[in-house]
Amino acid sequence: MHPFSSAIRRFLPLIFLCLCTAAAVAQPTGKAAKGRKRYTFAQRDAVSPYVQNVTKNTDEEQEVDGSFTRLGYRSYADMLTEIDALRKLKDWADTTYQRRLAAIPPGGALLVTIHRQGPKGAELSNLTLTVTDKAGKEVLAQTLAPGAGRFFGRDLYQAQRLIPFPKMAPQELNVSIRDAKLYQTFDYTLTLPAAQ
Repeated sequence: MHPFSSAIRRFLPLIFLCLCTAAAVAQPTGKAAKGRKRYTFAQRDAVSPYVQNVTKNTDEEQEVDGSFTRLGYRSYADMLTEIDALRKLKDWADTTYQRRLAAIPPGGALLVTIHRQGPKGAELSNLTLTVTDKAGKEVLAQTLAPGAGRFFGRDLYQAQRLIPFPKMAPQELNVSIRDAKLYQTFDYTLTLPAAQ
């Protein structure tokens, strides 16, 4: 028997054990490994009338593992109404109003709000947002820019980001927000309103 093959046979169990250990360490554990529970029928969001939650995303889960993620949508018409109201309330000059008006994204905006445990957990760069149409074609995909959260209560921190949305015809879209730190994906259905 060749001495080289004898040495390989002795190290083979050790190599196998190292590979198994590495695979076990790489896998997420606990609730994150199981993934998020899904509703049988999508539930309308309490804040945004254009959004429905596909995955369960409740305050109770927020208390357990700090995994609350909310998606909101503000249409162009909603944002214009708000700016018009502020103009009357604050007596803006025409230049201020024109600047605010020009800053409104033509397709409205998505508002992502997260609550996470600890200040490092509320880092927005952990999130990747993907929007697809019913045919599965990608409409928008981006990793959120870095940004830390603010203290929200207990050990929870809140972070928000407004994402300009492209102008599109009224339709139903699928939105996924993937959290790389929690190994969780939050799914939503977004119904774009008709332009007003």
